[in-house]
Amino acid sequence: MVDINELKFDEKGLIPAVMVDVYTREVLTVAYMNRESLQISMTEGRTCFWSRSRQELWRKGETSGNVQRIVEITADCDKDALTVVVEKDGPACHTGAESCFHNPVWASETLQNFTVDSLMDLLKGRKADPPEGSYTSYLFEKGLDKILKKVGEECTEVIIAAKSDDKRETVYEIADLMYHVMVLMVEMGISTQDILKELASRHVIDKKVKQEKMV
Repeated sequence: MVDINELKFDEKGLIPAVMVDVYTREVLTVAYMNRESLQISMTEGRTCFWSRSRQELWRKGETSGNVQRIVEITADCDKDALTVVVEKDGPACHTGAESCFHNPVWASETLQNFTVDSLMDLLKGRKADPPEGSYTSYLFEKGLDKILKKVGEECTEVIIAAKSDDKRETVYEIADLMYHVMVLMVEMGISTQDILKELASRHVIDKKVKQEKMV
């Protein structure tokens, strides 16, 4: 572990801190901490920053309720910048956006920044404003029973491919299954964060079980 005294604060006594969502790994915001706010953050387990505009300490969520609970803090190789992995309650940005980084500046025409969340956003768009001829829109139009039927069919396809020990086909069928499960999630108002939180809670339980077995 790096001691706080090893960190390199700038001439104003500040160090930049990048907030990262523990579940999505999305960059949420960039803020600054001084020695006191960093110490408060580590003691309380929630983010506390130094406001350069107001020249005072401020705890994230003290007025909005959008608290950020800290999972871990890591320093870079020069020890003059931090990443702070957090579990957030509500949007990170004062505009109400989940992340402060929501204004596109440039994007490659050949490389795609694909994420599960970007696919979820696309599916939500298909449900809210269904374009004609879209298979996804067709599923939403037919409703829950049709979506569940497709999920069941894709589960069977995964089993058949895996039983045949065909890795390429199994990957293809798992992708199909994941897509239809995500359509189901959108239909039922379930977010990827809901699923990741559930998996994270099971991970903690699994670690405890393993420890108990070792005793």
